[in-house]
Amino acid sequence: MPSDPHAFQFDLDQAIGVQVIESLEASLLLPLEKSIGPKEGDIYSLYHNGKLVYIGKASKEMTKSRRDLRQRLNEHINKIVKRQNIMLDEMMCRYMTFDSDWWVIAAELAIIRNYDPAWNESGFGSKFPGVGRPGTHRVID
Repeated sequence: MPSDPHAFQFDLDQAIGVQVIESLEASLLLPLEKSIGPKEGDIYSLYHNGKLVYIGKASKEMTKSRRDLRQRLNEHINKIVKRQNIMLDEMMCRYMTFDSDWWVIAAELAIIRNYDPAWNESGFGSKFPGVGRPGTHRVID
């Protein structure tokens, strides 16, 4: 068992999607607040009034546009506090860490396909709404 309570280890003898969903549902549900999460890449989920509304990822690979998990969650906080009809204290989050970006991509896709979160279709998390997001109709070929 990993020492990080958010770390995820795959059992390659079982379906990946089922494992990821079970692990996400068993992970800690935390208030969405500034500086939450590690300064690395992984998967996170956002909940509004207890309902899962968004799944996002932060890449482990170093790129110009790379934003770690903490930065991504802070970006969402900044968006939410500027919106009407939604309060930050209505928001919660979960996150999971993985060994590689391949697992991050597979986990994100499995969770989006299972839950079909409303905000993933809205462009909430992207600079370009939904562009390139696996599991949606907005994937670029």
